[in-house]
Amino acid sequence: MDKHAVMAQAPCRADLAGGTIDLWPLYLFHPGAVSLNFALSILTTCRIEPRTGRAIHLRSIDTGREERFATFQELSRARSYRHPIGAYLVRYFEPQGGFLLETHSQSPAGAGISGSSALMIATSAALARFTGRRLGREEMRVVAQNVEAQIIRVPTGCQDYYPALYGGVSAIHLDPGGIRREALPVAPGEIARRFLLAYTGAPRQSGINNWEVFKRHIDQEKNVVRNFSRIAGIAAGMREALLKTDWTEVARLLREEWKLRRSNHPHISTPLIDRLMTVARKNGGLAAKVCGAGGGGCVVFMVEPEARQRVADAIARAGGSMLPFKVSRSGVRIT
Repeated sequence: MDKHAVMAQAPCRADLAGGTIDLWPLYLFHPGAVSLNFALSILTTCRIEPRTGRAIHLRSIDTGREERFATFQELSRARSYRHPIGAYLVRYFEPQGGFLLETHSQSPAGAGISGSSALMIATSAALARFTGRRLGREEMRVVAQNVEAQIIRVPTGCQDYYPALYGGVSAIHLDPGGIRREALPVAPGEIARRFLLAYTGAPRQSGINNWEVFKRHIDQEKNVVRNFSRIAGIAAGMREALLKTDWTEVARLLREEWKLRRSNHPHISTPLIDRLMTVARKNGGLAAKVCGAGGGGCVVFMVEPEARQRVADAIARAGGSMLPFKVSRSGVRIT
């Protein structure tokens, strides 16, 4: 790497409970709302290398998309982008001179493990260092969340950025006075022993699914509001269960959360997801839920440690692609 280049990496996440409710202002209607997740050793990377001249080159290694602009002004005037995360964040940070901005994500496309949000954090961190701007982690979260909303054109939740910023196991408290991250003292090895992650091979658009549920909540559809009140209670209960390492209760709450989510949106599951959950249960799986907004992407499975390999083999035979992971102990890192 060029000695003047900057590189940042940030981990993806698996969510356990309280998703979607982290969209403002939904959590304001559910006092005590909390979202729970853990960071994955599935990383996103942004590398920025200065170049002579004024040209800006944006490249995504995993998607194969790239584009060039003669100047920052030309980039700013463009109406659409092949690399929107890079372009929108470059517009925000306004770096001087020419450079190559190159990104890579280990997450499959549309996996529901917050690959885009993690990449927003990695790219924001790299651009902040490249431009000499000092951003605290909460400031970086606000920038990444707001710019991502500009890109996808629907409201963005806040929980996805915290694993990318901090790593570990997190409870994101969503209060009228602000958002607060609590690090849960759960052994990373216990999470890795008790959870599996499988990709269904069907990318989904989390913003669209979340937007549909968001609108129904804002319109005060009784069943949606009631379900989210129950989801908020489940998330609070799961935080307590994790603090007590009561894995039986964690599994029960994970099952309950999935039932409620299925009733919120008719397309949150797919025939393949249903099949994977069935074979997992028959082979010793305890609970499962889709990651993110559903409709495809990844499914997180909870298992007894001794049944872990048997469940993983059954899921693979049924058509799921296993994604090996550990819990990432740290969040965004910059070199």
